[in-house]
Amino acid sequence: MEVDDGVARLTFNRPATRNAIDLAGMQRLGDLLIELASAEAVRCMLVTGAGGSFCSGADLGQGEEEEFGDPRHASLMMHATARVIRALVGSPVAVVAAVPGPAAGVGASIALACDLVVASDDAYFLLPFTGIGLVPDGGATATVAASIGRARALRLALRGERLTAQAAYEAGLVAAVCTADELMVTAEEWATDLANGPRAAIARTKALINDASLAGLGDALDRETAEQIPMLASADFREGVAAFRERRPPVFRGVGKQV
Repeated sequence: MEVDDGVARLTFNRPATRNAIDLAGMQRLGDLLIELASAEAVRCMLVTGAGGSFCSGADLGQGEEEEFGDPRHASLMMHATARVIRALVGSPVAVVAAVPGPAAGVGASIALACDLVVASDDAYFLLPFTGIGLVPDGGATATVAASIGRARALRLALRGERLTAQAAYEAGLVAAVCTADELMVTAEEWATDLANGPRAAIARTKALINDASLAGLGDALDRETAEQIPMLASADFREGVAAFRERRPPVFRGVGKQV
């Protein structure tokens, strides 16, 4: 993390895992976002990822799915995630996301909770949750639907389709698409312009639009947390992760939660 000329830059930096994020990383990100939002020297935030990826989602390294199955760990991770999303949406300064490659799972949720998303033309967005026996989280049930509508959101979430940067732009999910060489130049230009803009007007404009379009975000985050914790302890989740690692179709046997 660095702050220069009013812009705070936060970078996911675990290239070996395509910047997958674990509990400690999610908690640290929430701390930084809250700290930076109240810093007088910060007038805009820029979030990106190192090594050609934005964030591939929660870290599900070998054995991690068993840790997520622990209700205490699952609860900590879900509350840390909700805290990050609330900090991004509620921050009084604008947040620009520069997406250089994959933004998947909660990584996509984090990117799409930012105010302006700039993506490279080889980036993509993926909500793979149901494919491993989970429900979307990180506020995606609210933010995606608010941007592209119910029908398209359900298609992405239920089918787990990979959405290219250009398709995301055409659907209204991202603000701009650039070549890989232009990505950071454009994102930095936008962040600098916002940092030099009228702070109060930007803060109120962001709040007004988010209040109008994401009024249900808090409830969505609470419900995602309540729904996801038992899902993370399910046999379907363990099977989904095993099938992903073994590159085979999953065989789900859970009957799901009765509504």
